[in-house]
Amino acid sequence: MKKILLVSALALVAGLNAQTKFGVKAGYALSKLNSNEDPEFEGVSGSLKSKSGFYVGALVEHKFNDKFAVQGEVEYANLGGKVEVGFPSNIKVTEKLNFNRILIPISARYYATPELGIYAGPYVSFKTNTTAKIEVSGAMADPRAIREGEEFLERAFNDNMKSTDFGLFFGADYNVYKGLFVDARYSFGLTNMLKNPVNDEKLKMNFLQIGLGYKFK
Repeated sequence: MKKILLVSALALVAGLNAQTKFGVKAGYALSKLNSNEDPEFEGVSGSLKSKSGFYVGALVEHKFNDKFAVQGEVEYANLGGKVEVGFPSNIKVTEKLNFNRILIPISARYYATPELGIYAGPYVSFKTNTTAKIEVSGAMADPRAIREGEEFLERAFNDNMKSTDFGLFFGADYNVYKGLFVDARYSFGLTNMLKNPVNDEKLKMNFLQIGLGYKFK
């Protein structure tokens, strides 16, 4: 009986291992902040623009059969957005906000073909730190004033943003060669990122990710 139980346990573990894969991934991220209020700078309205960034991470996938699987990931992502404000005489001020986050996405996966996987699911995002960069074009700017403005933005967002936020994502990946795959997904935030919003102000973030990954066998 002990031998039978041992053989059964070994077979179960082997089966689980055969259906579970670990991997790594990295790529490009394009993110944008969304607000129900227009940003302003000294009474002049600005516009929200997309910002380029990156992400790196690891994943674990468990297949139930040839068609269905679940996947969990942990990523470090450089996200955020830009605010552009135009002044007379072709002067433009750009505030680039880097929201560095830890993302934990969990997805349900469907394999339309052995190579093509389609997936969707929720994610939770954890704040690490925020950095800001201000650029001025069309006029000379005082470097000390710019740095003071950057430090003000960093303090304001680090102090006034929630430590976590939630969202949903959907995407697809395609196995190119053995464990190497290309991946694309779009994520959209559901929760207000502001800790203490004024006048019902809302700030959310959407982002696109395109990259490469490798699943170890």
